Amino acid sequence: MRRRTANPASALGLLAPSNEGCAVTITFRPALLPQDLPLLADMFVASVMELGADDYGEEELAAWASAAEDEEAFGERLKPMLTLIAFFDGEPAGFVSLKGNSGIDMLYVAPDQAGQGIGTALVQAIETLAVRRGAKTLSVDASDTAKPLFEKLGYVAQRRSTVDLGGIWLGNTTMTKKPDNG
Repeated sequence: MRRRTANPASALGLLAPSNEGCAVTITFRPALLPQDLPLLADMFVASVMELGADDYGEEELAAWASAAEDEEAFGERLKPMLTLIAFFDGEPAGFVSLKGNSGIDMLYVAPDQAGQGIGTALVQAIETLAVRRGAKTLSVDASDTAKPLFEKLGYVAQRRSTVDLGGIWLGNTTMTKKPDNG
């Protein structure tokens, strides 16, 4: 298995370094709306339904995934945010959105890329951009599925929360991190 790494400073389209001379690359670019909306919506639904299945029930997953049914409304949610798309060897692999200068609002990885470092690379890239925008503390409302990744990256749980998705309650954890500003 090839090991992948990504340099968060390579955000916005530069190649991430590969290990041991392998031609394995993770690249990033900003999402272009509305052109990328079908890709982002499809990746969102696939990630929720496949990767969330161990942590949430069918009814919760269906309510969560329904947020992308109306692509126009999904696009309106994304519009005020900075969204980066990760590509692994040219194929879409995940995306992350930054709300304001300090809130990670969305982090979704293509199910076939899960566990390969794409989520870590996306979070590190968006953290770098958040710090450049002046963030002193980063925050995320992490799903039960994403919580272990954020813990690994130094985020600390602040409180347990629930979100009402059309009468279905979905649990998550509000987490924060003080980034390295050096």
